[in-house]
Amino acid sequence: MRKRKPPGMRPIMNKWQLVIHGGCGALRRSPEEEAAGRAGLNAALDAGEAILASGGPALDAVEAAARVLEDDPSFNAGRGSVLAHDGHIELDAAIMDGRTRAAGAVAGLRTIRSPIGAARAVMERSPHVLLSFEGAEEFAREQGLETVDPSWFEIPARRAQLERVLASGGGFDADVKYGTIGAVAVDSRGDLASATSTGGLTAKRWGRIGDSPLIGSGTYADNRSAAVSATGSGEFFIRAAAAHEVGARMRMLGETLQQAVDAVLADVAALGGTGGLIAVSRTGDAAWGFTTAGMFRGRASAGGRQVAVHQS
Repeated sequence: MRKRKPPGMRPIMNKWQLVIHGGCGALRRSPEEEAAGRAGLNAALDAGEAILASGGPALDAVEAAARVLEDDPSFNAGRGSVLAHDGHIELDAAIMDGRTRAAGAVAGLRTIRSPIGAARAVMERSPHVLLSFEGAEEFAREQGLETVDPSWFEIPARRAQLERVLASGGGFDADVKYGTIGAVAVDSRGDLASATSTGGLTAKRWGRIGDSPLIGSGTYADNRSAAVSATGSGEFFIRAAAAHEVGARMRMLGETLQQAVDAVLADVAALGGTGGLIAVSRTGDAAWGFTTAGMFRGRASAGGRQVAVHQS
């Protein structure tokens, strides 16, 4: 006689998958800088893979991978973030659980070491989705999250980058380097999660917030379709509702994951934006795409690992 599965039990899969990015753009980096970026991607994959390969949840894996990238000065998130117009750093992040579509996000942080950790605290310890600036800082401190002096985030190269932009007239960085970091994963139970963290744009002003902490724009996860993280010209990804649109196209139009990613990037380009997307589906499929010269990216699964930067 066949045993019945207890109610709510789901089959265990071996198709866990982790995909990460470290931003895209012109990527005019020295060989040493590119090597450091690749090493950072591998370290982040190590952190997330250790969780997924042992049967852990996708949500923990994307947070772990994002924390590693936030601490790596090679990327524009956490330590190594770009500077705003007035010379300080403002950090944004979001995380989303595809099982329940619970989400948390923060914007404008200046002293919280891990913005992605703060975003998860918003999701799990508050009734809200997005907190910003002084309120987000206050909440994170009340939750006992680690704080650092704002100078800890700054590296000399970012100060020099701001000075070049201001000397040229004070607009956004014309060199188009989107160093936002992101991670998406599907675990052995088929659950999805997404995380994105960024320092935003060099010389940003007026409390500008991009797509990264906006659920449905730069970050989204839904077990019915896909987990997605974006990097690029945030204003255009917001207008395209890019991260949500990937899953919507899969559900409503029957597109494959890669088809949906490509279609959304084409829509963003039609609006005038550039950038990239990473995504995974519940069945273990993975996809990425970008419309810039390159994108720091990597993926890991039971079948192996890949890290890449340039067009292939």
